[in-house]
Amino acid sequence: MSERILICGSIAFDTIAVFEGHFKDHILADSIQSLSVSFFVPSLRKEYGGCAGNIAYNLALLGGYAVPVGTVGGDAADYLVYMKQVGIDTSLVRMLPDRYTPQCFITTDLDNNQIASFHPGAMEQSADNDISGQEAAWGIVAPDSKDGMFAHAGRMHRSGIPFVFDLGQAMPLFDGDDIRRMLEMASILCVNEYEASVVEQRTGATMRELAQGLQGVVVTHGSESSHVYEGGQFTEVPVVPASAVVDPTGCGDAHRAGLLFGLARGWTLADACKLGNVMGSLKVASRGPQNHRPSRAEIEAVLSAHYGLTLPGASVNTN
Repeated sequence: MSERILICGSIAFDTIAVFEGHFKDHILADSIQSLSVSFFVPSLRKEYGGCAGNIAYNLALLGGYAVPVGTVGGDAADYLVYMKQVGIDTSLVRMLPDRYTPQCFITTDLDNNQIASFHPGAMEQSADNDISGQEAAWGIVAPDSKDGMFAHAGRMHRSGIPFVFDLGQAMPLFDGDDIRRMLEMASILCVNEYEASVVEQRTGATMRELAQGLQGVVVTHGSESSHVYEGGQFTEVPVVPASAVVDPTGCGDAHRAGLLFGLARGWTLADACKLGNVMGSLKVASRGPQNHRPSRAEIEAVLSAHYGLTLPGASVNTN
């Protein structure tokens, strides 16, 4: 059986600037109709990101066989080299030389308020990255272009590859009919608490009701316990307290990586969620989505201490 995990979603650059002041002192309510402001940002960093990129990175930390499925521009050569260096199979990443890689430009102030702009670039053509006929143990449809998410979902469904549907930042693109259509193909729905409330409102069904037509549903609650609905049963999975809360960016992606790693090895959804909680906890203690670097031994130590579980062996990546 294939150990590959197909990770369909965005592969992007995050450019993050820090304004050493407060937006509220410069964006005034009585002049909002003619807004023209400029912020001096002495601190600037560029991060490798995107949902597929972040999930693949965390799977590589676990020793999983990560195969991101994304579309990037001609400016992504360094990102692809970096992926290969950390053990990620880039064979299904499509490069469009005449487009830019998706990019998010974020300016944050001292209150952690953010002003962000997102350029989709090559992601607009993600549906053209055809994965028909691929083999994999599991997959995930993470935030991407709407057309790309449906295209990848349909292709995995027709190939018999079970996949997780992660609505995430794509939530504004999906109405109730879209969500129901996606869940007809997906095996597992994974959302955070806020996304769960939106899904329930748009579909008219509770998480428990939606789980009846799926292998299961996972609802994360940040620093509180995760809720797992599987086989008619409800399980509350306690979180792993973080050693420090530095930056939540990419925590959801880290959680999805742990979830997929466990599922690909036949774990129950609740146990896979436990590994997801471990990965999210380790990520939040580091700034940026891909700067945490725990060893497999360190990950297993946390997993064992909190849940009494051990990690299975790493995958063999021949690419």
